[in-house]
Amino acid sequence: MDSKIRLIAPVLMACLLLLSVPARLFQSGGRVFYVAVSGSDANPGSLTSPWRTIRKAAKTLVAGDTVYIRKGTYRERVVPKNSGTDADHPIRYASYPGERATIDGTGLAVPDDEGLFQVEGKKDLVISGLRIINAGYAGIYVHRSRRITVEKNRTYKTVSSGIGIWNSSDVVVDGNDVAKACSGGMQESISVAHTCRFEIKNNVVHDVDNSEKEGICVKDASYNGKVYGNHVHHITAVGIYVDAWNHHTFDIEIFGNVVHDVTNSNGIQLSSETGGLLERVKVYNNIVYRNKYYGIAIADAGLTTVRHPVRNVEIVNNTAWGNGIPWGGGISCYNADARDIILRNNICCRNSAFQIAVAASVPKQTVRVDHNLVFPFMEFEDEVRGTEWVEADPLLADPAKADFRLRSGSPALDKGSSLKAPAFDFAGNARPQDGDGDGVAAIDIGAYERLRK
Repeated sequence: MDSKIRLIAPVLMACLLLLSVPARLFQSGGRVFYVAVSGSDANPGSLTSPWRTIRKAAKTLVAGDTVYIRKGTYRERVVPKNSGTDADHPIRYASYPGERATIDGTGLAVPDDEGLFQVEGKKDLVISGLRIINAGYAGIYVHRSRRITVEKNRTYKTVSSGIGIWNSSDVVVDGNDVAKACSGGMQESISVAHTCRFEIKNNVVHDVDNSEKEGICVKDASYNGKVYGNHVHHITAVGIYVDAWNHHTFDIEIFGNVVHDVTNSNGIQLSSETGGLLERVKVYNNIVYRNKYYGIAIADAGLTTVRHPVRNVEIVNNTAWGNGIPWGGGISCYNADARDIILRNNICCRNSAFQIAVAASVPKQTVRVDHNLVFPFMEFEDEVRGTEWVEADPLLADPAKADFRLRSGSPALDKGSSLKAPAFDFAGNARPQDGDGDGVAAIDIGAYERLRK
């Protein structure tokens, strides 16, 4: 026998054995099980003899185990029984590689404030690659849990959130597609409330018809979190919303997102609707365009009988283009209770009524506006240039095709301030670059840094 064949044959035999046993070691001592529409819960759960329901897996899996769910439609509600033990020994629910399993909630009762896939009081779970549709409340709902990853799922037609995270910690929501959420008028497409240490990243949120339900909302005592790399479009209410509601909400970063075609509200909004303190929020490297009113807003939304305290907000190096349909602007601060606000290095271009506006009721000494490009300046009553401004066409690559990079010769090149400027741009390139080729690297205005020639 050829030596190569002698080496390969045992490997092939081992692979065949793995396919035939009901459960096998996987990763850090865990096991792998399978579910398929052709299976039976009386089976051992192997690839060749899979279970029939995900519910069977949810009752069986323990720390370190994985279940792969084959393509097909599963009309059931999933409530995991057990937790993982740590990041190296999670319990993982995933569509089979190269396939996508659908969990369909048509006709199934889902209690209010719960999900078709309900994670309650658990830790170290991964939910990956599933399609969850027609949920009577939320699609995926995580409550009182920690170290949970929700990744690469698709939710469609949910009465409440596509994905809801409540009273939890150390949660990652990554690369999901959320569409047609909030049909019953509850919560937001992706909701994060009373949660700390979270990342909401690389998700696509779109086609939300409810005029009062936002795309991504971080709210109500959430803190130490990041919202980045998301694409929110063609929804009716605010694209990305940070709202303290009536609790202290703080240390949140919003960066590298694209928000456009919000048809009845603002692209990104910061608020304290019922009196909670919102503070230490950074909004940078975002691109907001073609939104109904404002690209980025510090708003006084909510109850008129309470104050709306917002403190220590940095809105730096964003690009706001073509907002205000037919009326609105690039960046606005209409909250008289806002303090310690920085508006710096932003491109605000071709917004309909104004580029940057600060209401007369906002104490001028508490808002610093500098090194922004405003074009054209519209002479709106609350419109401001600030200091060290640039007023000229920024020469964007092709905004009609959503390409907001700076062209050669842009007046935004090297005109920004380095003070509190982010160390990287929208595309992940380091700042500063020598974009104009004069031998001196300096900060550009806007979400993009033009690369060195």
